[in-house]
Order: sequence, then structure tokens, then C-alpha cells
Amino acid sequence: MKKLINKPEDVVREELEGIVVAHPDLVTVHFDPNYVIRADAPVKGKAAVISGGGSGHEPMHGGFVGVGMLDAACPGAVFTSPTPDQMLEATKAVNGGAGVLHIVKNYTGDIMNFEMAADLARSEGIEIESVVINDDVAVEDSLYTAGRRGVGTTVLAEKVCGAAAEAGRPIKEVAELCRKVNGWGRSMGMALTSCTVPHAGRPTFDLPENEMEIGIGIHGEPGRKRLPLASADEITAMLMEPILGDLPYKAGDQVLLFVNGMGGTPLIELYVVYRKAYEMATKHGLKVARNLIGPFITSLEMAGMSITLLKLDDDLIKLWDAPVKTPGLRWGM
Repeated sequence: MKKLINKPEDVVREELEGIVVAHPDLVTVHFDPNYVIRADAPVKGKAAVISGGGSGHEPMHGGFVGVGMLDAACPGAVFTSPTPDQMLEATKAVNGGAGVLHIVKNYTGDIMNFEMAADLARSEGIEIESVVINDDVAVEDSLYTAGRRGVGTTVLAEKVCGAAAEAGRPIKEVAELCRKVNGWGRSMGMALTSCTVPHAGRPTFDLPENEMEIGIGIHGEPGRKRLPLASADEITAMLMEPILGDLPYKAGDQVLLFVNGMGGTPLIELYVVYRKAYEMATKHGLKVARNLIGPFITSLEMAGMSITLLKLDDDLIKLWDAPVKTPGLRWGM
């Protein structure tokens, strides 16, 4: 195992120490329990938006804390759900009296721990809305889920909901927006290599040099099938076709096209994929009105990528374009 770490047991804490000294104008980090909050939290009278999950997917979620996106994020151990006490303390830290939205990826541990935290917060008088993201078209069930996994649409939901909350929209409206984004988003990913969890010290799974995994999850969960390595255009088509066929996108719909790197994929390759995905979406009669390209939901050093399509309306475009300033995503400020 070759990694730029000290001790595996210290990697998450030391990452958080790095974030807070790099971005003190944007975020504050609390330790024991660990959570990241925006520097001006709590914002009185504003609905708060928080999320969390296992570390190893950076910049998701801690890199998306700041103005116009998340108010807080809870990092668990690598590929391990945050604990209920993390979520509860983060919820209390950002509660400005207007309610808190929990954005939860559909993984069994996340669901259970977020639910416990939500119940505890409600018992302390905090209004909680929870929305589960389950946009992965690859498989219906996996090692970590009952139902579809939550993947690329998570980032898009955090941006849209963060903008809505920043604009002063009430908590129930922000939650309904999150449900709409989840309902209008579809994703699928693939892997060229495995990744190595620091505590394990060895690859999560074996993937020979001449093979690829189609439909992989962000923790290395098995996908739909393992195939001989193919060209970028062929791989892109293997992901786009199930996405386009899953949701009844119709000709003339506006969409956001998100090509995400899994941590070990250079941008030159992501743009090769984007051109083919754009071509396929256009031939399907869709108008690619917005895009996002880069490593925003990673799986440590895994080589591979995922594609997300999100149907847009005028309100979603406005919220997507709204200013955002976080360590991992920023424009308009």
C-alpha cells in the first residue's frame, strides 16, 4: 500500500485538521465527535442543510460545506457511516430555528444512523426533514443497500437545496426540492481499478488489468457485470443507455450532465467521456443546459467514472447557477 498518510487510524482526523487550516474563512471543524460546519453557523432564521457519510469520497461531503451549499457535514471513518451522535451534534450546531434538512445516501448504515439522529433532534424541538437519495440505475440491491444506491445526484441535490435555503426558502419547500432532484436524477458508474482502504492495506476487490466492472458502487460494491476492457465511447454508451432508458426523458427536456471521476481518473479522460455522453444526450433529443465535470464523489484512488443526468426546469437552473463558495465547489462569489 502506497499512500500519503501517517497512521491509518489518524487519516480522517488529520484530513479534517488540514481542511480547517486551509479554509478557516469557510468552515469550522469540531472534533470528538467529528463534523464540519460553515464558519458563520448557525445562521438565524435559515433552513439548514446537512449531509454525511464515510470518508474517502472527498470532496463529498465536507468539501461542500459553505455558503450556498451545506451547512454541515459529518465524516465517518473511511467507507463507514457517521454515528448518530455526530449527526445530532452537527444538527444542533447549525440549527438556526428554521429546521434542518438531512440529505441521506441510500446505504443501510447511513439510513439507520440518520434516522436515530433525526429522532433525537426532534425530541429536542428541532424540525427535521429527511430525504434519501437513490439514483443509481445499476442495481436494485447491493452489499450496503436495500434498493438503489445513492450516488452522483447527491452532489446536485446538495447544491440545489443549499441555494434554496440560502435564498430563505422554508424547510419543507427545500425538502420537496430535494425529492424532486432525486426523482429527476439518474446515475451509473464503472471502475477500471479497485481502491485500497487504509485500514485494510490491500485492494477492496481484484480486477485484472484487461477487465472492467460496469455498474460499480462508490465503495467498490459489485456492479452489473465484469467485461473485457473497452474503448471510452463504448464504456460511455454502456452507462448512458441504462440512464436514458430508466427515466422517461422526452425530447426537448433540459438536463444537467455530470461526469464524475472516481479519484484516479485524469480530467483528460473525463472530457473524452463527456463528449460522447453529450453526443448521446443530444441525439436523444435532450438539451444539455448545464454540466459538471471532475472528481466530486471519489472512491479513494479508484480509476473509473460515473455519469449522472438530472432533468432541469427553470427553477432548478436558477438554483444551480446561484453563487456557491465551498472548498470543493465555488462560483459567482
